[in-house]
Amino acid sequence: MKFSTLKRHFKEGARNTWRNGWMTIASVGAVTTTLILVGVFLVLMLNLNHIASELEEDVQIKALIELTAEQSDVDQIEENINDINGVESMDFITKEEELENLIDSMGEQGQAWGLYEQDNPLNDAFIVKASNPLETERIAAEIEEFDFIYRVNYGQEYVDTLFKFNQYARNIGLALIIALVFTAIFLISNTIKITILARKKEIGIMKLVGATNNFIRWPFFVEGMFLGVLGSLLPIAVILIGYYFLTQNLTILQQFDFVKILDFYPFALQISLIIVGIGASIGVWGSLMSVRKFLKV
Repeated sequence: MKFSTLKRHFKEGARNTWRNGWMTIASVGAVTTTLILVGVFLVLMLNLNHIASELEEDVQIKALIELTAEQSDVDQIEENINDINGVESMDFITKEEELENLIDSMGEQGQAWGLYEQDNPLNDAFIVKASNPLETERIAAEIEEFDFIYRVNYGQEYVDTLFKFNQYARNIGLALIIALVFTAIFLISNTIKITILARKKEIGIMKLVGATNNFIRWPFFVEGMFLGVLGSLLPIAVILIGYYFLTQNLTILQQFDFVKILDFYPFALQISLIIVGIGASIGVWGSLMSVRKFLKV
């Protein structure tokens, strides 16, 4: 397509957007209403996904080594763990380091454990992290089968529940967003259809004088994109102001280190681009779906 033709389509689309004043306001209103809902669910879902990923990343496997194991046995365990698929990292902690960490973590009460420095009852251990947190259970089961492994711990009773909850939450959030986007397309499609219905005669005349379907479709394509972008501006402003207020005043989250929502920047830029993209896409899609029927004249 020539640049001059493309420029003409954009000018025509912009002119139609301005000329159909009340219908433009109605279409933009439909986009705005639905995009506010879509945006709120997106913010919730992206933050939930972020928190879930942070929690999953903290999951580690602690493999305690039997007290009777020799250095050669420890070396063999290390080699075996290295051979397991999906292991991202592995650290060895001596029982002396374990005791020191225990004393530090318990504060003044931990000083009593200083009595065990000469006869340390703790185990040496490997701390293993899976490259994919969902593989933690499988890797832990393989490590547990090695010789001289006393016990494997990765918070089994909590991790399984955490992974299942995260997966359910992601699926439900995604389903809700898809449903809202389709609702938005339906609303916009119907609103634009009313606009196009008033121009049915104009489309018929263009067909009679030999205009191609693409030539007729382009101004509506541009008009739908403009409506979608215009309709996304208010939702972006509402969501960014609300999210900024949330990040500045939700002090209750500061009490929980494991609950960290996304920083305002660059999240503000990302969510703005996503909403503009969704708005433009559903505007174009709704417009094309509406005009298709009238091109059969």
